[in-house]
Amino acid sequence: MSGLLLDVAVQPSSVGPPVRAARYLRGGPQLPRADFQLRPVPSGFAPQEQEYQQALLLVVALAGLGLGLSLIFIAVYLIRFCCCRPPEPPGAKSPPPGGGCVTWSCIAALLVGCTGIGIGFYGNSETSDGVSQLSSALLHANHTLTAIDHLVLEMVERLDEAVRTELTTLEEVLTQRTELVAATRGARRQAEAVAQQLQGLAFWQGVPLSPVQVAEDVSFVEEYRWLAYVLLLLLELLVCLFTLLGLAKQSKWLVIVMTVMSLLVLVLSWGSMGLEAATAVGLSDFCSSPDTYILNLTREETGLGSDILNYYFLCNQAVSNPFQQRLTLSQRALANIHSQLQGLEREAVPQFPSAQKPLLSLEETLNVTEGNFHQLVALLHCRGLHKDYGAALRGLCEDALEGLLYLLLFSLLSAGALATALCSLPRAWALFPPRNPSASCSGSHLSEPFLHARLEPVPHLRSFPSCRRRPH
Repeated sequence: MSGLLLDVAVQPSSVGPPVRAARYLRGGPQLPRADFQLRPVPSGFAPQEQEYQQALLLVVALAGLGLGLSLIFIAVYLIRFCCCRPPEPPGAKSPPPGGGCVTWSCIAALLVGCTGIGIGFYGNSETSDGVSQLSSALLHANHTLTAIDHLVLEMVERLDEAVRTELTTLEEVLTQRTELVAATRGARRQAEAVAQQLQGLAFWQGVPLSPVQVAEDVSFVEEYRWLAYVLLLLLELLVCLFTLLGLAKQSKWLVIVMTVMSLLVLVLSWGSMGLEAATAVGLSDFCSSPDTYILNLTREETGLGSDILNYYFLCNQAVSNPFQQRLTLSQRALANIHSQLQGLEREAVPQFPSAQKPLLSLEETLNVTEGNFHQLVALLHCRGLHKDYGAALRGLCEDALEGLLYLLLFSLLSAGALATALCSLPRAWALFPPRNPSASCSGSHLSEPFLHARLEPVPHLRSFPSCRRRPH
């Protein structure tokens, strides 16, 4: 009965083909791309091709072009503001018209930047979650592959030990009965055949590619990427907050320092936008059809056959189990050994009582081997490793890609907000009223919370009753 159940276990599943990992992914239209000579480049993921590398670098160059245009626009605007202002009439005390609009446009831009910072924190977290899911899937797949190698090694060692000790001792005990010695030698041949078949099941043994090393490399890069984005987000948040504080306090030195810092963060925002756009384009190309690229890359790195890789990466009824024949032969050989030992126990123990001990030890070894064999059959089925493959793709192509798009939106909002602020801040701090030392006599500050942008002139206060000295 157990042999029949095992034969069913090693056969391909008849319930239905499992869903391929790529079907979990959301496909979409892809943007056209070109190389440095503006020739069209196919959208398939091919990072080893020079034309595809040039297409990604061209995406980064577009962000650099945006940075250059932004700096040129800001420079032209500020030069026009500084050099083309009409001269103020002598004795003018009121700020020029439009000062309030300049201030509030700067404040609105900084608030948009703060909104982008919140989006950036969310996108950074989503990207980190996707990469963590990829690393976890790689570690789980490595655990499965290590368990397969460990079970095969343990079973082969047990069978070799049984051949060297118990079966040899049993042959010596049963020397007087030729037919019993022949049955013992038949069991020996069956055990050696099982050990030979099992050695071919440890397909990952000796492969130079280690999923643990890949997971560690991915986690190492992701840790520094996450930290860099956190620092960038915090830097921009501090710039926005201190700029708002400088506007509220009408502090010229603080606004000037934040203007310089805004220029630095603007450059970083455009740089991160270029990297995010290129990564998103490459990842989108990869996720549109990942199976072919991963199969070819794994074949080159591991040297495994196409039948094994197709079985685990595709896992459908169209691809047969490459280990099915070995599993079936091993199961039948174990069943034959079990029946031969039962026959020897019936025939040999009554005449040779000393044969009972090696027979009991052989049966115990056989029972443990059969239990390990059932576990090996379950681990060698494609569903476990294919599930890890699907989890890795979902983490990379859903969570990580979604996080990259949110980071791209953050960079876009940040660049727009900072460019607007850089155009508005010099005009804003130029409108700050000078500090009036005599204002402290009244016990109050004459400056408003943000800017004094009223259109009507403020009447000059000639005297303060509270400041008159009373006669003694």
